[in-house]
Amino acid sequence: MEEDFNKEMLKSIKKAKSYNRFDDIKKWIPSIIILPIAVYWTLNRGEYGLLDNVNLVIHEAGHLFFIFFGKFFYTLGGTLMQIIIPSLIVWTFLKNHYRTGVQFSLLWLGQNFINISVYAADAQARKLPLLGGNKVYHDWHYMLTALGILEYDYLVGYIFYSTAILIFIVVLFLPLLMKD
Repeated sequence: MEEDFNKEMLKSIKKAKSYNRFDDIKKWIPSIIILPIAVYWTLNRGEYGLLDNVNLVIHEAGHLFFIFFGKFFYTLGGTLMQIIIPSLIVWTFLKNHYRTGVQFSLLWLGQNFINISVYAADAQARKLPLLGGNKVYHDWHYMLTALGILEYDYLVGYIFYSTAILIFIVVLFLPLLMKD
């Protein structure tokens, strides 16, 4: 019995990954890659990029998914979907203990929060070009008016922007919080 146990133990030891000093550095590589991206998105809030096209499709699909829940949730559905989709991907990577995947999907979630912050802060001015032109209504103008807080659109925008920055900070320091 003890002999079988020793054989199994030796097999396990042979399969185990060796640890070296480079492993401590290697876990920070995604953070090093993410840092300039997060800084760029933070400093260039409102710039429209390639990823925003993906987010726009997800946003518009969100309206479709929430169409049966009334006008307010139909309108909110675009923003909700921009948060739900990246969050589901974060959760999937988290469940599988894949830190790099968690970091990059959280980065995407943070970028969505920046995108949402610009849209929310534009509720009064309504200067952003919308799909459908002048024939469609501005989601955040409608929602903030319905909530009676339209005059605080800039504050709602900064709450979303601050959330994005907090997400970026978590992303950068995730190697301290999560083991592979």
